[in-house]
Parts: sequence; C-alpha cells; structure tokens
Amino acid sequence: MTNSIATTLSAEQRTIVEHVNGPLLVVAGPGSGKTRVLTERVRALLTKVPGHFRVLALTFTNKAADEMKERLHDLGAARDRAFIGTLHSFCLEVLTERGKLVGIDGAPNIFEQAKDRRDILLRAVEEDPVLLEAVDSIHETKARTRKIDEWLNWISYIKSHPVSCSEIEDELAERVYEAYEGGMRASNAYDFDDLLLLTYRIFIENPKIADLYRRIYQFVSIDEAQDMNEAQYSLICALCSGDYKNLMMVGDPRQSIYGFNTSGPEYMLRFGDEFSAKRVELTANYRSSKAVVALARQLDPNYMVAMQLPIEGRVSILAGDSEEHEASLIADELTRLFEFGDPNIEGIVTPQKCAILGRTRFALLKIEKELKERGIPHYKRLSANHENESELVDDFQLALRLVANPRDRLHAASLAKRWNADFSGSSILHSTSYIHDIAASSSSPASLAVVRAIDAISRVQARLDIMPGLAELERFADTLPEDDRLAIYEDVAVFRQEWDQYLRATSGPKALSTFLASKALGATQKSSRDGVALLTVHAAKGLEFDAVFIAGMAEGIFPDWRAKLPPQVQEEDRNAFVAVTRSKRIIYLTYPQTRRMPWGDVKHQTKSRYIRGVFHR
Repeated sequence: MTNSIATTLSAEQRTIVEHVNGPLLVVAGPGSGKTRVLTERVRALLTKVPGHFRVLALTFTNKAADEMKERLHDLGAARDRAFIGTLHSFCLEVLTERGKLVGIDGAPNIFEQAKDRRDILLRAVEEDPVLLEAVDSIHETKARTRKIDEWLNWISYIKSHPVSCSEIEDELAERVYEAYEGGMRASNAYDFDDLLLLTYRIFIENPKIADLYRRIYQFVSIDEAQDMNEAQYSLICALCSGDYKNLMMVGDPRQSIYGFNTSGPEYMLRFGDEFSAKRVELTANYRSSKAVVALARQLDPNYMVAMQLPIEGRVSILAGDSEEHEASLIADELTRLFEFGDPNIEGIVTPQKCAILGRTRFALLKIEKELKERGIPHYKRLSANHENESELVDDFQLALRLVANPRDRLHAASLAKRWNADFSGSSILHSTSYIHDIAASSSSPASLAVVRAIDAISRVQARLDIMPGLAELERFADTLPEDDRLAIYEDVAVFRQEWDQYLRATSGPKALSTFLASKALGATQKSSRDGVALLTVHAAKGLEFDAVFIAGMAEGIFPDWRAKLPPQVQEEDRNAFVAVTRSKRIIYLTYPQTRRMPWGDVKHQTKSRYIRGVFHR
C-alpha cells in the first residue's frame, strides 16, 4: 500500500485495509467506499504479506469484479495471484478442474434459461406415472402450470439448502427432485444451483481437496454478504475452516433485497458470531448529496451518516396524469438535463450519468416506449444475458450448445422444431453431423447459414475461434431486407464482443463449453453500456448514477401489491432504500395518478408511502 493511498483512507478504512489474519466483519453503508477498501486490502495482501498464496475476492456482480480488476491493473503479474469474480464463477472453475469427483467431465453445461429447466421437468413428469397422474388430476391449465412452477421452486429450495434439506422427508418432493435431476443428467446439463451445491459436495466429501484449496486461497473476501443464502454460506464455511479462517465479509443488512431467492442478512450476522469476527463499521457516505442522504434517512431513520459530501443535491416529485404522461415527464426532464445540465452535477449531463429504476419491469414499459419514440439512447438489463433480436443468432447459439454437448437432447429437439425438421430422438453422438442432417431436411434458409457457420468454426483445428462462424452469419444477413439484416448484425456484434471478453479473461486453452458457461454466468457481458440505464431495482444493485428517476412510486407498484406479510413489507422498505441510494446527486420520484389495468379499467393510484411527506427540493 502506497503512502498516498494510506493518507486518503479514513481510520476505519485503514483498519480494514491493514487487517491480515483472522475473520473480519465489515458493515458498510451505501457510498462508504467499500469497493475501495476491498480493492486496497487485496492490493496490500498481494504486495505486503509474504508467502505463496492466492487471494479469493468474491463479488456480487461481474461488473463489480471488472471494476476491482481495473483498479488493480497496475500490479501487473501480482494481480494474477488473485481470483476476482462471482461465487458462481469460482465454482465453475473448481468444477471444471475437479468436477470428475461429482460426475462432471470438463466444464459443466449450464441450462441458464427457466424455459429449459421447465421443459426438462415436464419431460421427466411424462416418464413418471406417479408424477404424471398428479399433474393430470389437475384439470385447469393454469393450475397445472402453477404446479410445475411450484415443483421447480421445491427443487431450487432443496439445492440452496444443502444442510437443512440434506434429507428430503416429503416423498413426492423427493420423487420430483430425482425426476428432474435424472432429466438434467440425461442431457449432461446442470443449473445455477448445481454450481454451488456440487462445489460444496466436493469440499465436504473430499477433505484433501478442500484442504488444498484452503492452502491456495489463504485470504478470502466476500462482498454484498447481506445477500448470501444457505448454500453460499455453507460453501464458504467449508472452504474457510480449521486453521484457515482469514475470511472477510462486507455487507449492509439494510440493503438485503433478495429474500425471494432465500437470501438474507442472517448469514452475514451468523458469520460474525460463529467466527468471532472482528467488527468494523463504515458510516460515511462519500457518494450521495445531502438531499439523497436525507431521503434515505427518511426511509430508514436508523441510517446514521458520520460524514457526507458538501453538495446539496435535489429531490423532485413528478406526478403524471397517467403512465403515458409519467413517461413523457421523465423524457422531458432527461432532455432538459442533457441540454442545460444541473448545478448539482459536475460537467455535462450525458445519458450514461442517468438511470430510470422501476420496482418491476412492468413499471418501465411505457417509459421504454417513450424513450424509443423520442430517440433517447437507453439500455435495459432485465436478465444476466443478452436476448437476441434475430432468430438466426438464436439458432446459431443452439447449434453451438450441441457442438459443446452432444448429449443435449433438449436443445437438439428445440433446433429441429425451429427448423421444421425431423428429430428421431436417437442419441446425438456426432453433433455436427446431426446439425447437417436436420438442416438438410429443413426448408429454412437460415438453417444452411448456421451449418456454414458451424463448419467454418470446425475447420480451424489448431484452436477454437468462432469469428469465422460469425462472419458467415453476416454474409447471410447481407441477402436479407434491411430490418432483418440490422437485427442479425447487432446480435453478431454482441456475440463478437462476448467472445473477445472471454479471450481476454481466460488464460490457457479455450473451449466452447467454457465460453458458453461464462456466457451463461454473464461474465462475457460488457460491464459498461451507452445510454440511459433502464433497470429494475434488483438489477441496479451495486450501481450508481448522478441522476436517478424512480418510476411508479404508487401504492401497489412500489411497494409491490404482493407484499402483505411483515418480512415482505420490510424487504420492500429495503428495496426503496437501495433505489434511493443509487443516486449520487439528484433524484426524481415519479408516479402515475391513474393507471389502465390489463382488462381495460382505469384505476386511480395513491401516492407511495415512500414519498408521502418527502421534502420537495
């Protein structure tokens, strides 16, 4: 740690950065510089602590990992001694290297789409007389769909609770679980929950392997610890035990907003007790203006700020007559900011400095439409992965899955159905030949383009390179009308960027299976985007913007109408706190006074409890 860095750290921050041995619990409020202290502690460990070890720094998002890597770029080769990434990406590395211990050969093939997991379960149900009878006894279609969703939730709950659900006592739940697992393994596939569960099993069932990883990763840091679940906490405890307890957890219980995924602040607090961890609190806010901090304190009176920026900031309320009018007011204000700026924001206000947040994606639909009509650049991140706009690139991605995983019967059948071709259902041992066969029996011109793309990739034997395949897709696009051509070119551009990101982040041999797995985890996504961010509150976690619009601030929208029980209401309160503290300078709280319901009625909207009595600056 250089002297210049040391002199700019607060006393509390310096305590964290200079901490070496033993467990450490850091309670860090919004804007308190936790990313900085995490980064600088990694730097100090790598440069000041002697020994042969690696540092494991686990972040909540890939964007946070990219930011830490960039800040440590000046360390050169020393930075290679740190694994910086999400817990899922760390598990992917462990399973790729040691997966044979739990039946995985090479990188696990991840089924990241909910639709794929549902299809696997539906097929498994059809092959099990008991489960089929249970579903067939439900006559109403929507109720049957709800039953399948309920079973999928059972499966996820069981996997995310490896300790409390180590024994499944309900016979039907066990049958559903085993049927689903059998279907996944028949396609040589795994889901996100498997990454944690199987890595946990490797460490628990193979003490020598666990001890090897402990000796390699002698220092472990966990960011956003308030959003851990049982599987994550159990895995970390399995890794950090015995003589190796140099574990630091950083989080803020008031920002825990993933309860629907069985996550919660209790595991962070358990760590403090069970590891007898030293506790340090960061109570300054170096990010937000006085107005934003005041609003955050109104939402949570227990939020204490010891130090903050000497910038006034601003909170404004925009009430639209309808959702369309609300969207128009937001677009008007964005246009004004871009043209005239704001005294609370340094320099020109660009679209990249602004975000529009909604409690759910439905609160953003009218706003997205308005931004499109006005030509205001924007992007949305409602899922971890880019959703293709063209069917051709969707087909190409399915074909890549088959090349990487010849046993993938689910996507083989999907590709055949998309191309209106025959799928015999026989074992797919030669995936490239299979793709040729179904393309030959298809009337889809796009199928031939995909075959040419796969052949172009296969011709390069010395190393994996998907660029020739992408070039083939663009050649086919050049034969199409402009709109269709544009969609393919845009999807190919994203694919090319993701491939480039994978090459930069991966050392050693490249494999299609590891590329697709990294893609599924969102690790190949570009960390920064151009335009106004259009995000759900959950997607905005960990991000910050100069100007933030929180849309749909009406009862039933934010807070969500489904929040009835006290734990749900408390999580809605935390959602509001997180949304507000994404802002660095100014905040707009917007809501529609009327809303047209899906069945056509116009409903009067009541102002959200979160903005009643807000001091309008």
